[in-house]
Amino acid sequence: MTSRERIRRIIDGKPADRCGFWLGNPHDDTLPVYHKYFGTSTLPELQQKIGDDFRWITPLFIASTYRHPEGKGLFDLWKYKKSLGEAGPLSECDSLDEVEEYEWPDTAYLNVDECVERLRSAGDFYRASGFWTAFFHDVMDIFGVESFLTKMYTHPDIVRSVTDHVCRFYYDANKMLFDRAGGEIDGFFFGNDFGTQRDLIIAPELFDEFVFPWFQKFTNQAHARGYQVILHSCGSIHRVIDRLIGSGVNCLHPLQARAFGMNAETLAKEFGGRIAFLGGIDTQDVLVHASPEEVKAEVRRVKKLLGPRLIVSPSHEALLPNVPPENVIAMAEAALE
Repeated sequence: MTSRERIRRIIDGKPADRCGFWLGNPHDDTLPVYHKYFGTSTLPELQQKIGDDFRWITPLFIASTYRHPEGKGLFDLWKYKKSLGEAGPLSECDSLDEVEEYEWPDTAYLNVDECVERLRSAGDFYRASGFWTAFFHDVMDIFGVESFLTKMYTHPDIVRSVTDHVCRFYYDANKMLFDRAGGEIDGFFFGNDFGTQRDLIIAPELFDEFVFPWFQKFTNQAHARGYQVILHSCGSIHRVIDRLIGSGVNCLHPLQARAFGMNAETLAKEFGGRIAFLGGIDTQDVLVHASPEEVKAEVRRVKKLLGPRLIVSPSHEALLPNVPPENVIAMAEAALE
């Protein structure tokens, strides 16, 4: 069974020869440490060496994807702010005219050729792709956190209008990629961190009003192409997992193990068999501080609880340099048993 077949079957809820495994996407500061230890020079080479089944190939990481004539990024927010908590360019916006006048990204500047070529040359591995489509974060950044949370109550029409502009761009961008890539993509992988360590960032009722209408459109868009849908959402999202399943999410990532309600026992009891799981191996403590044998024991425990619809992976894909290579080996070996 190839890695591509294996992961597709796991997400579809069909029998596979073993659980899947994804190393994740180590942080840029981490890769040199791992390359030195494993004797590799590229991420695909490292993945091949440790038995990784999964390839995340997204336009997000390809510089040639967005070619604005003035060199601007997709939303170019950081000329306004230096941290996530600061006010964004529309923090004081109180009219729909101002929303319309804002310089929104334009699909005319998109080029997905390099992404499609990488997909075509990926080999027999599961190909997760699509624009990252982090519309919840983009809208929050455009307003700034405090303004965003306030305007959902004081100016809901403006929040909806900004959301529409952001999401229409992503919808059209994904259409462009999906048209070009076709069957080279196995799953639409997109990310919106809806939770904190303890709970949701906004109440479920606000999700229903401001988030899920477009969320549903994105999952429908992917399913219409025959793609599986994988959602990345950090934090405690326990209270909306039923909604996510209902909207068509096939696989949930990264299962932040120490966030409230996101431990393997709870997920298995309440959602096991209804959705596939990707992640779950704690990066806040276990992968950082445990011995290799303790890491193996934890992987086996999570596999027993969440398998067989499980792709073993860190509880956040951007592994930091504090995760020892020895523990990466232990995670991979136990995953591949």
